[in-house]
Amino acid sequence: MHDTVMRRSLLAQVLGLVKLMRPKQWVKNGFVLAPLVFAGFFLDARAVGHALSAMVLFCVASSATYVVNDMHDIERDRRHPKKSKTRPLASGIVSKFAATILLVVLYGVLVLGWFVAPKVIGVIAFYLILNVGYTFVFKHQPVVDIFVIAIGFVLRVYAGAMALDVPVSSWMFITTLCLALYLAAVKRRQELSKSGSEGRQVLEKYSASLVDRYAEMSATGALLFYSMFVMSAKPELVVTIPLVLFGLFRYWFVVEALDGGESPTDALFADWQLLLTVVLWVVACGWMLWPVQG
Repeated sequence: MHDTVMRRSLLAQVLGLVKLMRPKQWVKNGFVLAPLVFAGFFLDARAVGHALSAMVLFCVASSATYVVNDMHDIERDRRHPKKSKTRPLASGIVSKFAATILLVVLYGVLVLGWFVAPKVIGVIAFYLILNVGYTFVFKHQPVVDIFVIAIGFVLRVYAGAMALDVPVSSWMFITTLCLALYLAAVKRRQELSKSGSEGRQVLEKYSASLVDRYAEMSATGALLFYSMFVMSAKPELVVTIPLVLFGLFRYWFVVEALDGGESPTDALFADWQLLLTVVLWVVACGWMLWPVQG
């Protein structure tokens, strides 16, 4: 009986540590593969390997930032009606000691990654520093908090470019920034509408109408800059512009009518039309940019 209880406790700890790393959020690191897609290196096994390695390293880095954030916010999360039950540290499933060991392991993997992809780790180091700043300072500063989140996505794209040693179009950078600002603004809107300022201290400085305007401006910018990028650098991808437009419309519908959007990842997997749009966009890009064998 005692052994059974011990095994269940150990299993709960392990599952809690996995949850602490938030593997569901790793889908965001798909942005690392954007340079691979637009460079058309699908048949280059070496390039694919480098891009996937960079994405894995970013998954490790993003998990480390989640652990740091949850350790810092543990007392506040314990007072939150939802996070006190869903966050492993706040709920008591995972101890601070176990979380610290996990964090050391994650940082150790990144140190080893330096010997494999030093340029990628250089970008990741900046990402980690930026997120430490976010955890302790920036997330309490209105507007700055949204931009820091968005810059994280830009760094993902840059890391993908460093992995392949290819230049990245300025259009791609600004498009990524606008899209990330759109997602971050919608996230703040949903947090504000669902829990007011209880969820985050910075929400006291926002209003629903303000973040709505931020989201609209960012979505317009993302569509505009993506279209300019396509027509100037990749005209064969012009057929993907309607997919991007539909995706923006559908995501806003999910937010407004279906009350999603607090977690972009959850919204993506919960709505089949939105998920299908992303899949079709990836397939269309792959089809149009597939290297022609001479």
